[in-house]
Amino acid sequence: MKRLILAAMLAAVTVLAGCTDDDAKIASANITKAADNFEINRRVVFYNGITNSYILSVEGLCSMDLNSAGTAFNVICKVGPSQYKRHTLVLSDNTSAFVEQLEPAKASAYHYRVTFKPQAILPDIDFRGDAGELTTNSSEANQ
Repeated sequence: MKRLILAAMLAAVTVLAGCTDDDAKIASANITKAADNFEINRRVVFYNGITNSYILSVEGLCSMDLNSAGTAFNVICKVGPSQYKRHTLVLSDNTSAFVEQLEPAKASAYHYRVTFKPQAILPDIDFRGDAGELTTNSSEANQ
């Protein structure tokens, strides 16, 4: 009986642990997921703080990320079916980037969005080489 009560309490704690996220956190995660799938129209402006001028302005269906070292800001924009452009700004003490979402987006504040792409499981393999290299014995080529 004690095991049953303990299991029920453990299940209740596990279920309630998922209820602690704020609405804004869930909506923000869903908007980020939509932007990473090129569904959000954004404007990204790279700004030079010393000259008070724009370095670059990018608008469109864009996703962005900061590299792990925090030194480069990457923007990838979808410009057509299976066509993308990538822009990278190396950050310094006088440059910054501003990101503006141009239109409101519908996003759930109650359910996290999950994207499942079975195409991503199998890699797209590119072969680079010469068929002649495949038929030549390496010991014969060295003589």
